[in-house]
Amino acid sequence: AALNPWDVMLCVSGTAIACENALVVAIICYSPALRTPMFVLVGSLATADLLAGLGLILNFVFQYVIRSETVSLLTVGFLVASFAASVSSLLAITVDRYLSLYNALTYYSERTVLCIHTMLAGAWGVSLCLGLLPVLGWNCLHDRTACSVVRPLTKSNVTLLSASFFLIFLIMLHLYIEICKIVCRHAHQIALQQHFLTASHYVATKKGVSTLAIILGTFGASWLPFAIYCVVGDPDYPSVYTYATLLPATYNSMINPIIYAYRNQEIQRSMWVLFCDCFQAKVSFRSRSPSDV
Repeated sequence: AALNPWDVMLCVSGTAIACENALVVAIICYSPALRTPMFVLVGSLATADLLAGLGLILNFVFQYVIRSETVSLLTVGFLVASFAASVSSLLAITVDRYLSLYNALTYYSERTVLCIHTMLAGAWGVSLCLGLLPVLGWNCLHDRTACSVVRPLTKSNVTLLSASFFLIFLIMLHLYIEICKIVCRHAHQIALQQHFLTASHYVATKKGVSTLAIILGTFGASWLPFAIYCVVGDPDYPSVYTYATLLPATYNSMINPIIYAYRNQEIQRSMWVLFCDCFQAKVSFRSRSPSDV
């Protein structure tokens, strides 16, 4: 079959995603210092995005090299599970950031570690189940009228996935609003203790709120068009509509390492050690907590 330019772009996107996130996973695995709950969550996100990137590459290869319904189902199921794990990991990171501010005194405890591991186990378990649904029979290979805009997924399947995304997005929106309230309240309390609101407090608060808006805005702008189109779209519509909404959704996995990993100073230091082995002790890095946004 002739190469579809959209498939090529998805493959290129998958390659970039895989390379970026493979670096993050390697850094976290290589550095013993990056074993805190925060970096466990970042590692989970990077692993999910890495698998999603590999899934996009495999989907391209199998689509043009090995044309098989069974392989197509496995690839689609793999992609669904990977992207579901990515979105679920983003939710877990948001919950972790909220807890680090709301329960700052008890955050560094064994209970928090248990909570993080429980969240991750649940997120990956649910994602795996969602990925197995089309493989176990919830597909439209034998009933074309049940197909959705994402073949071979059924309309009810993509509706379930879209509803799950909308729920996660609303939960993240609520938590980030609460985080903004806590950040503003902390800045106000500091100002009262010092009897005046300094320019640095105002700038820090504004920067924190702006960063939260960028994080949530990037997530929503990437996934909302595709999630909405999965609900309102019709399989008879031109496939270009599906590609045009799916491609930006993959960009979220490309942006995640920049937002959640490469901006972190401890990961930057580990990169120096891993690649250059020329880290100088005189260069100071401030340890960051999940509440640093």
